[in-house]
Amino acid sequence: MSSSKDKKRAAALQEKYQLLRSVTNSNAANTASILVDASKHIQELKEKIERLNQDISGCGSSSTSPCPKVSVRTLEKGFLVNVFSERSCPGLLVSILEAFEELGLEVLDAKASCTDRFELEAVGEENGVDSLDAQVVRQAVLQAIRNWSEST
Repeated sequence: MSSSKDKKRAAALQEKYQLLRSVTNSNAANTASILVDASKHIQELKEKIERLNQDISGCGSSSTSPCPKVSVRTLEKGFLVNVFSERSCPGLLVSILEAFEELGLEVLDAKASCTDRFELEAVGEENGVDSLDAQVVRQAVLQAIRNWSEST
């Protein structure tokens, strides 16, 4: 038989799961799913913080134009890289593609626009490199942007 202490502990734990469920906007019913949703929510928050830190730090130049925004998402066998700038960035596409090459990423699919503004959506597949993660790819793209920015 359960003691009164066990019942209180179980009720407190259930209350904490419900709080976690509400904070993460989870619709999950069981505790394992609530924890998975919470883990995903934490990862999303980390990515938001990373993007905000990038926006705050700028791209290393003292120009008044905002720096291109970079996001990298891990795919099953590679990465989805998005780069966006409100202004045209002549030569930036070449710099980013060179960074891909240095990382050993093969571009499988890409869409780019360099007219009034700069937009790049590229899928890069790891070409014999196992140690890459989204953060490494993102840092390489950011470094390519900094190098491009300093050379223009």
